[in-house]
Amino acid sequence: MRHIDPGSEPDKRTLRREFLAVRSRLTADDVRESADALAARALASPEVAGAHTVAAYVSVGAEPGTLTLLDALRARGVRVLLPALLPDNDLDWGAYTGEESLAHVRHGGRMALWEPAGERLGPDAVTGAGVVLLPGLAVDARGMRLGRGGGSYDRVLARLERADTRSALLVLLYDWEVVAHVPGEPHDRPVDAVVTPSGVRRFR
Repeated sequence: MRHIDPGSEPDKRTLRREFLAVRSRLTADDVRESADALAARALASPEVAGAHTVAAYVSVGAEPGTLTLLDALRARGVRVLLPALLPDNDLDWGAYTGEESLAHVRHGGRMALWEPAGERLGPDAVTGAGVVLLPGLAVDARGMRLGRGGGSYDRVLARLERADTRSALLVLLYDWEVVAHVPGEPHDRPVDAVVTPSGVRRFR
């Protein structure tokens, strides 16, 4: 798999297209094997190993797979929260109690998401998580994350900051998505670590 070098400051939209193009070439076997390795790395990290509540998400398409990790967390007795997309792109949260607790929800013309089908706990529920697992497309040497551009997780990170939580922020990526630099904006907040199938890298 080739390494994408952002080079001379391309814009975020261009970078997103490049990273998504690489993901689109992954096979189902690639995604499944990476998901197993990713789960093992995340579960072995001190941040996740010590957490009583983890805010996570259900991967879709060729995203680094999360279901193996979610089920392993539940087997440990960890409370797992999953997001539900609101009309304004903010996120509500609900508990994950197994695959039967998920609903397949399509939001307009956008990608369909797997969301919790049960009780909604409110957008502030994420502030009770010891670890927040973030989706993304890349992260750089400063811990700056490149998301998909919807702004949902920018709101989550801002909410955590306002609540002055000590939640560990971990982004789940493929190995080649850890790069030298991604363009940042004033509102962007760095993550604490990246988990890939080959290991964990901490930024602060």
